[in-house]
Amino acid sequence: MDKKIIYMDHAATTYTAKEVVEAMIPYFSDEFGNPSSVYSIGQSNKKVLDLARKQAASAINAQPDEIFFTNGGTESDNWALKGAAFANERKGKHIITTSIEHHAVLHSCEWLASRGFEITYLPVDKFGMVSPESVEKAIRQDTILISVMYANNEVGTIQPIAEIGKIARKHGICFHTDAVQAVGHVPIDVVSENIDLLSLSGHKLYGPKGIGALYIRKGTRIQSFMHGGAQERKRRAGTENVPGIVGLGAAIERAVTHLPEEMDRLTDLRNELTRELLKIPATHLNGHPTKRLPNNTNIIFEYIEGESVLLLLNMKGICASTGSACNSASLEPSHVLTAMGIPHEIAHGSIRLTIGERTTAEDVKIVTAALKETVEKLRAMSPLTPKELKNVQ
Repeated sequence: MDKKIIYMDHAATTYTAKEVVEAMIPYFSDEFGNPSSVYSIGQSNKKVLDLARKQAASAINAQPDEIFFTNGGTESDNWALKGAAFANERKGKHIITTSIEHHAVLHSCEWLASRGFEITYLPVDKFGMVSPESVEKAIRQDTILISVMYANNEVGTIQPIAEIGKIARKHGICFHTDAVQAVGHVPIDVVSENIDLLSLSGHKLYGPKGIGALYIRKGTRIQSFMHGGAQERKRRAGTENVPGIVGLGAAIERAVTHLPEEMDRLTDLRNELTRELLKIPATHLNGHPTKRLPNNTNIIFEYIEGESVLLLLNMKGICASTGSACNSASLEPSHVLTAMGIPHEIAHGSIRLTIGERTTAEDVKIVTAALKETVEKLRAMSPLTPKELKNVQ
């Protein structure tokens, strides 16, 4: 019998839920019409796009005509930053972001800097939190955009988005948040939080890969990112990915319907996982202890390499990561951890465990036992381990 796989990397991607797949299937075969067509199978597809728009909008308290479908979170981030920057460049060329953003934001900022925009990268505290005061202090007369992620993909820290949004609105500055890790996992209200642009992705909440959306508040100045046809109300060209959009809508509605109870369940499991792992000596939790995603535990084990931990866990059928899946091939320590002030040599000992709707209390017990054994084994072999920690777990 094959050994059970315990999947603890839901921040990287999730499976597509069975009911989401079932909702998508007709649009691969029978209901295949182009939504831009005038005949009936095309117009019926336009109706399901409208439904998915309503489902996505309802999840974040937006209006359906403020939702624009993209091919994922990376495109949404690129569109938000580049589209807002060029639409507002007559006012100024200064953009504010943070040092711990996803690379879709950071690399977009680097590209914009090469085109004459000036970027301010705000520091974070030891918990990975940016202060609203630092945001307001960084604002200049020529500031045109603020981009702060809702929740960090590596350490799970949830930012003070409502306070930052209030500051941005007071100064008349466009405010974008990368909420790819947050939508469907924590409550979001774009109105009360004064969000102008919000990025989301389907495959982080049990929807399909290759589909996402950008929320654009009515009245927000932003240029189109994809040019060609008149799809998405002339804002995003390209024949719509109807099966993906149907799946995104179904996944978001499903996630929001069960959000309160699932948040409580995941938080309890996360806390138990964290408590047990912190019993291992010379082990530290990364990110804010309470203001964090309900499914995220990011831990540093001193004196060993996180990659070695992952390899041994994989041999036991446990899937985890050292941080962002988008940067897993890099030998450099996490830019998030180093921005939090963690030294390089310690940052290399981090792993990220992100649980999901199939995770059980028994899974947590198995993983904690496996990690205790793995850390003890690796520390026994490491020349960096102090004598008093060898064989003491």
